Amino acid sequence: MRGDRMSKLEGRLVLVVEDETLVAMLVEDTLLDAGARVLGPVATVAAALALVEKEVPDVAVLDLNLAGETSEPLADVLTKLGVPFVVASGYGQAGVPARYSGVPVLAKPYAPEELTAALGRLGN
Repeated sequence: MRGDRMSKLEGRLVLVVEDETLVAMLVEDTLLDAGARVLGPVATVAAALALVEKEVPDVAVLDLNLAGETSEPLADVLTKLGVPFVVASGYGQAGVPARYSGVPVLAKPYAPEELTAALGRLGN
């Protein structure tokens, strides 16, 4: 089963937006182990938007609260571009704005397998 989830991420470009360095490193390692290509990780909306202007990811994982800055403007851009994303939040579903109620949420802390499974279910 694990191999099946990993194959769904093989070669896919995943944008990682996370302001906690250790979490960002774990996410990056998990994605690389799953065969994904990683865009980032970055810790600010401005940095993420700059990356997306250069290369549009296949999927993304977003922390909504970046040291007090909301990543909602980035979520809006990804939505307009048709890029599916997962929200990683210490607040769980309660911390997600209503307009993103259909977006999968990973409540922190989450296991690496939960991340790869959630991303593997998004788009192609």
